[in-house]
Amino acid sequence: MDASAPSSLDAFFFKNRGALLALPALALVLFGVPTLRAALVGIPIAILGELLRMWAVGYSGVTTRGDHVEAPQLVTAGPYAHVRNPLYVGNFITALGFALAFTGGNPLAPRLVLVLGSLLWMLVVYGIIVPHEERFLHATFGDAFARYCRRVPRIVPRIVPAPVAAGTWDASVIARAETRTFVTFLVMLAILVGKELLHR
Repeated sequence: MDASAPSSLDAFFFKNRGALLALPALALVLFGVPTLRAALVGIPIAILGELLRMWAVGYSGVTTRGDHVEAPQLVTAGPYAHVRNPLYVGNFITALGFALAFTGGNPLAPRLVLVLGSLLWMLVVYGIIVPHEERFLHATFGDAFARYCRRVPRIVPRIVPAPVAAGTWDASVIARAETRTFVTFLVMLAILVGKELLHR
């Protein structure tokens, strides 16, 4: 078997990444005990993550919502000049914010389990789907993607953007591409507020 070919597990995780990444959110909703103080810390962090997503989606477009990997062009501008996976970094920041907000009233041990467990599960999912995506990008864009990988880190952003960035930002894409994310964000926020009021 070709080592560069995707496995059925890779394809499954990529296709179902939304549902898989919803599992930590469900755990927070079921077992989290939010407090106002924790929410005041966590919600701005979650918003920061969503703003990073919006910045990235303006460059990458609606192809990020597909059931299989698509890339009509290699985008290396905007946040992609700092990190190769800004959407996933944004998701991780948003998840961290909600995890902190939802668990402010939990005892220390359950809080650590919920926060660290949520983030570790995200790392597992991304640890499978990021190489899956990058195999496709290597096969599609060849040396151009290899050069991009040498200049831009996969997860930890570089402070100074990489030179010779390609791609333009289109704000009109955000509403079409991010509707589901906005709804999920608002639902989580509403549940957070409701649970906090119930536990006062």
